[in-house]
Amino acid sequence: MSLDFSLTKRRTVDYELASFNITHNLVDMADAAGIYDCLWRPEVCNIEKARQLTPILDKALEDLIARPAHYKQFSSPNGWGTYASFILFVSNVLEACRRYPDAKIHADR
Repeated sequence: MSLDFSLTKRRTVDYELASFNITHNLVDMADAAGIYDCLWRPEVCNIEKARQLTPILDKALEDLIARPAHYKQFSSPNGWGTYASFILFVSNVLEACRRYPDAKIHADR
């Protein structure tokens, strides 16, 4: 199981601007970084637009990079969900949020 996270823009129909996928094996790491709800359940945080997520991800990524030993303990023992893959996911989502600040956020769990 995984999270499908995307940014869309509405014209006559929604079209996808960016799309990412990450394993649910990383929910503990996301929770420890304080971004589980914002990524997996953005509606709980009242986050609808990419610009709302940018400062949250920026702060979390800074902490993830600053404390690798802390976060590596949440890597999945089976190898499906590692610290390195989570850093890449968060970095890519953050970059897309910066590029498309008015995009609508979708999280399919």
